[in-house]
Amino acid sequence: MKPSNQQRLARAKFALPSLVTLLSIACGFGSIVISVDNAHIGNPDDYRLAAILLVLAGVFDALDGFVARATNTQSSFGMQLDSIADVMNFGCAPGLLLYCYGFAQMSEAHPTLVRMGGLACFIFVTCGALRLARFNVSAGRTDPRYFVGMPITAGAACVASVVVAWPDPLITMAQCFALMALMVGVGTLMVSTIRFPSSKHPSGKVMLVLVAVCAVLLAVLQTRFFVLFFLLYICATLLLNIAWQTGWRGVAPPKVYQD
Repeated sequence: MKPSNQQRLARAKFALPSLVTLLSIACGFGSIVISVDNAHIGNPDDYRLAAILLVLAGVFDALDGFVARATNTQSSFGMQLDSIADVMNFGCAPGLLLYCYGFAQMSEAHPTLVRMGGLACFIFVTCGALRLARFNVSAGRTDPRYFVGMPITAGAACVASVVVAWPDPLITMAQCFALMALMVGVGTLMVSTIRFPSSKHPSGKVMLVLVAVCAVLLAVLQTRFFVLFFLLYICATLLLNIAWQTGWRGVAPPKVYQD
């Protein structure tokens, strides 16, 4: 029997969130292709474009969940596809981008440094995959107002913001070691148990003031704003967690689930 028009419409509706996820994957794959093609050329504009594609992948990643909720088409298939897309878009793609950006131009002069850079980028990818696996198995067992560890999307945006701000390939050993520290440091934050506030945390006048301040800083600093944003985001989160450990309750700490 041929499916009715209503059945076709229902199937198309359930496919819509997955199509948005596939657009996210297309952006991540495009970033990988541009990074690889540009590895031995070192065109700053291409590196910046690869980083911007990762940001666009993040936009589609947020949209697929919104579309699924709006159309009431959440499914286990969609969740698995989204998780696989996140590993590629926010793990492999930024890891490869930062490897090409930071170390490809140093391959002849410092081959050992290049291998160390590749290891640092691999650590970032590994931590991102572990972060996603932990998130999938702990769904419903943690306070929804907070993420356990830095979200992989924020981690990818954090390292990509460096390329957006300073798109010229690295040329000194000091810069390369700083980039290694960044990749390992962000990877460590992703697999840590530090609580990072989520979008489900109640917002008020303070949040509106912060958004206004960010808008002003973006207009002034332009591309370098994103580096400052993530620096403050990480520092503020670390200070908040330290304050909780010392007994401060000005911001409600996360609830702990025994299971």
